[in-house]
Amino acid sequence: MMTDTQWLSRTELLIGREKLEKLMNAHVLVVGMGGVGSFAAEFLCRSGIGEMTIIDGDVVDPSNRNRQLPALATTHGQSKADIMSERLRAINPEINLHVIKEFVMPDKVEGLLEGNPDYVVDAIDSITPKLTFIKAAYARGLRIVSSMGAGAKLDPTQLKVTDISKTYMCPFAQQIRKNLKGAGIYKGIKVVFSPEEPIKESLMLTDGSNFKKSAYGTISYLPATFGSVLASVVIRDLMGE
Repeated sequence: MMTDTQWLSRTELLIGREKLEKLMNAHVLVVGMGGVGSFAAEFLCRSGIGEMTIIDGDVVDPSNRNRQLPALATTHGQSKADIMSERLRAINPEINLHVIKEFVMPDKVEGLLEGNPDYVVDAIDSITPKLTFIKAAYARGLRIVSSMGAGAKLDPTQLKVTDISKTYMCPFAQQIRKNLKGAGIYKGIKVVFSPEEPIKESLMLTDGSNFKKSAYGTISYLPATFGSVLASVVIRDLMGE
């Protein structure tokens, strides 16, 4: 239990002590510290979440600077997980923070979920690890909210929270949905997605490393908006809203 809660006084004013304590006693796992996950983790930390696990094996690349919280001109080549852990502890020195500096390899997913967190935030942007993570969390009965594609879109006001079965106009979600159906999962995964028509011209092919064969262009605020909506889902669900 955290002791210094003065910094959370505005949060307590809004939601009350009982709900604040639910957040303070919760353990949330956030996988992926890129444009979506880094902001989700920060907003969760600032809400008073008492225990958090963050997972990311990547380092900052210059191309990350247009949208990712850990990415600065002074942090190129540094571990995203290390930068975020320092930042989260600076926000809340009393947070119980677990830092895993690994890429999410399919054979390691079960081990990463062994702690049975109260909520899982999936901000993985590669199909195979993402699917493995979603399926493993689903099989364990863990509460999970998953980010769909934040690339090739411009309008943050179109974001929606829904079941994976109700997504549309999102090529990434379409692939996830198709693969989950192949595993016998047709619904039951809460997602954040944008129904805005994607700007297909922004697609580029990549070298295929870390299960990622392509990427879409992104704008600064869209992944951050995804991250804020993911965090809000977790916070509201944990409070029982």
